[in-house]
Amino acid sequence: MSKQPHPISPVKNFFAGGFGGICLVFAGHPLDTIKVRIQTQPKPGPGQLPLYSGTFDCFRQTLLKEGIKGLYKGMAAPIVGVTPMFAVCFFGFGLGKRLQQKTPDEILTYPQLFAAGMLSGVFTTVIMAPGERIKCLLQIQATSGKTTYAGPVDCAKQLYQEAGIRGIYKGTVLTLMRDVPASGMYFMTYEWLKNVLTPKGQNVNDLSVPRILFAGGIAGIFNWAVAIPPDVLKSRFQTAPAGKYPNGFRDVLRELIREEGVASLYKGFTAVMLRAFPANAACFLGFEVAMKFLNWLVPNM
Repeated sequence: MSKQPHPISPVKNFFAGGFGGICLVFAGHPLDTIKVRIQTQPKPGPGQLPLYSGTFDCFRQTLLKEGIKGLYKGMAAPIVGVTPMFAVCFFGFGLGKRLQQKTPDEILTYPQLFAAGMLSGVFTTVIMAPGERIKCLLQIQATSGKTTYAGPVDCAKQLYQEAGIRGIYKGTVLTLMRDVPASGMYFMTYEWLKNVLTPKGQNVNDLSVPRILFAGGIAGIFNWAVAIPPDVLKSRFQTAPAGKYPNGFRDVLRELIREEGVASLYKGFTAVMLRAFPANAACFLGFEVAMKFLNWLVPNM
């Protein structure tokens, strides 16, 4: 492993992560819309076909009925939410790395990078849980034909009026269960691939754009391989009517496995994986470009 010329700066990580988040939303939002629609489509009645036969059918139907705009439904919320969330996520990772370093140039082991990534997952959940709940409700509303919420702010207001802060934070435990191990996997895989892809004798910080894109994309796939089952449970739980699952995610898990089998925990797998590569490749490239710029602008921060 090569030495990092710049000490780890959580503050630079914060700004570069925010830029990475914007890149991620633009690259990945259309497939996120499809993922949520497939995960939450109504169960077909006896003898009826499901609303969507799969990822590509959902994509086709959305384009035909709503045009390209349909794929970017509810994007305002993630842009507003994802930018600070990725800023906080990368800040948490930078902080996690800094806390474990005994000297500024110490190279961390992969388990230490995994632990730093897990810390970033805790940081993001605080911001992410309400945003995810609002996003899922708005994406579903588009398919149900009923307009309950005028937009993200109205949705938050109504949730707060119905059940207070708990209504907005519904599904937080599941968000933690999804994001803490998945974030550990995400950052560890990225750092590992960066090291593997660095040619002998070269610096890991001078990695070419295609290699950064590849490392970021694969990290996204590893991240989601860990995250999908709790994500399916979370989408169900956060969009269920109040009181449907009195014992929380245990009820959701029981119902899903009883009615649809274990495979249902990987619902939306194709959409997630198709999105994971380009979205996270874009995210890490955005992060690295912003980081280079910040290191040039304020080298000693």
